[in-house]
Amino acid sequence: MSPYFRDLGTALEWRARGETLRVEAWGPDSVRVRATPGGPLLDDLPGALLDAPPPAEVEIKIADDHATLVVGALTVRIDGRPAGELQPDLSSSAGLLTFRRTEDGAELLAEEPAHFWWPGPRLATATGNGYHRLEQRFRAYPGERLHGLGQHTHGLFDQKGAVIDLVQRNAEVTIPLLISDRGYGLLWNSPAIGRVELAETGTRWVADSARQIDYWVTAGRPADVLRRYADVTGHAPVLPEWASGFWQCKLRYRTQDELLEVAREYRRRGLPLSVIVCDFFHWTHLGEWRFDPAEWPDPAAMVRELDEMGVKLMVSVWPSVSPASENYHPMLNRGLFVGTEFGPVAHADWPDKGLGAYSAQVAFYDATNPDAREFLWERLRRGYHDLGVTVFWLDACEPELKPGHQYNLRYHAGPGLEVGNLYPRENARTVHDGLAALGETEIISLNRSSWAGAQRYGAALWSGDIGTDFATLRAQIKAGLNVMLSGIPWWTTDIGGFHGGDPADPAYREVLVRWFQYGTFCPLFRLHGNRGAGHGLEPGMTGLPNEVWSYGEEAYEILAAHLRLRERLRPYVMEQMRTTAETGLPPMRPVFLEFPDDPAAWRVDDAFLLGPDLLVAPVTEAGAREREVYLPAGARWTDAWTGQEHDGGRTVVVAAPLERVPLFLRDGALLPVREDR
Repeated sequence: MSPYFRDLGTALEWRARGETLRVEAWGPDSVRVRATPGGPLLDDLPGALLDAPPPAEVEIKIADDHATLVVGALTVRIDGRPAGELQPDLSSSAGLLTFRRTEDGAELLAEEPAHFWWPGPRLATATGNGYHRLEQRFRAYPGERLHGLGQHTHGLFDQKGAVIDLVQRNAEVTIPLLISDRGYGLLWNSPAIGRVELAETGTRWVADSARQIDYWVTAGRPADVLRRYADVTGHAPVLPEWASGFWQCKLRYRTQDELLEVAREYRRRGLPLSVIVCDFFHWTHLGEWRFDPAEWPDPAAMVRELDEMGVKLMVSVWPSVSPASENYHPMLNRGLFVGTEFGPVAHADWPDKGLGAYSAQVAFYDATNPDAREFLWERLRRGYHDLGVTVFWLDACEPELKPGHQYNLRYHAGPGLEVGNLYPRENARTVHDGLAALGETEIISLNRSSWAGAQRYGAALWSGDIGTDFATLRAQIKAGLNVMLSGIPWWTTDIGGFHGGDPADPAYREVLVRWFQYGTFCPLFRLHGNRGAGHGLEPGMTGLPNEVWSYGEEAYEILAAHLRLRERLRPYVMEQMRTTAETGLPPMRPVFLEFPDDPAAWRVDDAFLLGPDLLVAPVTEAGAREREVYLPAGARWTDAWTGQEHDGGRTVVVAAPLERVPLFLRDGALLPVREDR
């Protein structure tokens, strides 16, 4: 038996050349792989996996030249082949990992060295003080399709061939879960700054500076992967019922009276409204987390009036603190800010009240520090929750660094390069844990960034500050589907986009209408944007009107009809949200998630399913009044508008007049799409 292997019961360990490699069962059909270039494995590094994996049956076999660990549908082999009887050294293939499907031995994924001699598939290049630039290489497979990885603006659904930076930026969200059509999923269980290269010559994961390789692999179809992923990183709670309705937002309502008048107008018109949003600069100073009484004289009364209308108030909360804030020096003195390796704790420049045309050099509270989370929540409780506010918009939570020098940051959880991607998840945790401690049970926050495991904190994601044209809408559909394949089930966009858009422009009105139709079927249904152009970034700023009646009478009738459509579908939406909480399957599903045996379904990147029964085909071209829709094989499809039936496995051309989006019902499903039914 090889001296390099150890059977640890539920784990198989290989030690040679100073490296420790451990493959450990981590839930059914799943393993966690850790490798350190020297010394024992580290168990206290931050990551996405819950501490206790679900139980699984494990079988370990150790032979002279290799060892295997079998956990359900997944078999992992470690090659330990010696170089030869007369050579005490190991061959270059020693320590190589191969992941196979247990049932038939088919290779799902395998490590591949960069060279026959050096380096091997795992490379650690010292950067000093026990840290390394870490590389993990895997074999490339012709025709493999790769999905997930969070949210990106590159416009790709299948991301094979892309290089994805593992870093948080506005509209670029790192969630390092990769799902392959070969029958596996891989979570890169590290919040380190780096990249993943999905090249034709191989896949390479890189951490710029970290201490250990750590990833999780599971075998199965995409739905199986998402179920297993939720089990090991945490399930989302059930979406609060009120959150499945319509959210009204703009940049920005400047006063209490302005915001209330919009809510009252929705009520006068008989239009459904679930949430209205108080955006940034409502505060006294950035980092004081309370309403400015000059513009919001009685927020408690505002919340009460909204409650009487059945509307929740969502308030924007930023993680940054201006030197003008009363909290700045107490937080600085207690070490509650993200630290720096060089220079002062200033991470960005940002406008604040009382500074005129100047900006402040602001710091960010350290969301990875439990004391900082407690400090912030106490201010949120006093400034908002005591007034009745329970819904928070966590903006700029990447955090929004200017410039983005991650290497200069020092978090409570570790150096910036090692833990930087963790911030948005821990920021959402601040609100979740604070609300839960007060007995709140319906918890949701809206976040501009996210990381693996954030779903367990009720953290919704929106797609950041994006463009306002059809090209952006097309990219958003693909981005949203990849978010659904990244374990974050609550997602939305700024309907109509963020950067501009003129409500009086007929061309933009068409974009807004088509986007609104798409948003009707997103997990969260939210209208937002900075309409108009040329606004300076300053405390008094606001955009043009952005309510459903702001776009002319023709658009208004269409938007109002879709508000009513969403209301009719809300029981079905909530059914999907309960399924999500229980199983990890998202409410908005790529077609192949429901039809993995249909090869053509894997190529559909411009349509999706809401739950299992409703196929949605958004219109994303200017002037289009019809479109092609692929109906997946294995079901019979009914046009929800006309009642015409179609066999699956074919592409149909359907009418798409401006007032409606193509919708199809699966296998006779009955959903209240039409108002007359």
